[in-house]
Amino acid sequence: MAKLRIAVANLKGGCGKSTLSLNLASGLMSRGKSALLDADPQGTLEHWLKASVEGMPSVVNASEDIKKSIKSAESDFDYIVIDCPPSLESGHTKQVLDLVDLLLIPVLPSPPDLWSSVHMVDAVKEAQKTNKKLKSYLVRNQVESRSALSKAMRQAIEFCGLPALKSSLGRRASYRWAALEGISVYQFGKRGDTAVNDIESVIKEVFKK
Repeated sequence: MAKLRIAVANLKGGCGKSTLSLNLASGLMSRGKSALLDADPQGTLEHWLKASVEGMPSVVNASEDIKKSIKSAESDFDYIVIDCPPSLESGHTKQVLDLVDLLLIPVLPSPPDLWSSVHMVDAVKEAQKTNKKLKSYLVRNQVESRSALSKAMRQAIEFCGLPALKSSLGRRASYRWAALEGISVYQFGKRGDTAVNDIESVIKEVFKK
């Protein structure tokens, strides 16, 4: 049985969902066997990792039967990270939320982007009716330190009705360059050190929850 099953989801595109999923799965590899399931029919992760290098997590296309994919991975992996589609219409995300322990919702650090995530709150509350252990947190992405703790941001987070991790992902070119090379920031050498610190901070905070 997997130690931790993590879904990464947001109904808004362009928030860094696949970036967080891939790098999170890569970071977890040093802690145990890590599976990365791509439940998004767009197949972003599969395109990203076409030319993957040694040490990268293998991507499993789980868009056809997400429940079967998760159940299959549970017996072989310690950690499962699922990149969900940016929609509830297919039913994939709802199925995932019924089976995971943790939901991370990446959001861009602006009030409008945070407010647009409020629809995820309803999905989380609905899932928690049957999945009592499900915990969920916002993860601020592309944060610039000068504006990360602005009053408007704090108010927007409170408005969303979901807690936010203290850890965040900075606005760093290394995430984009790593994606172009088909790798995670963990394989990016010295150029990825600050981004690795971001991901490690998220992982360590999640493990304390």
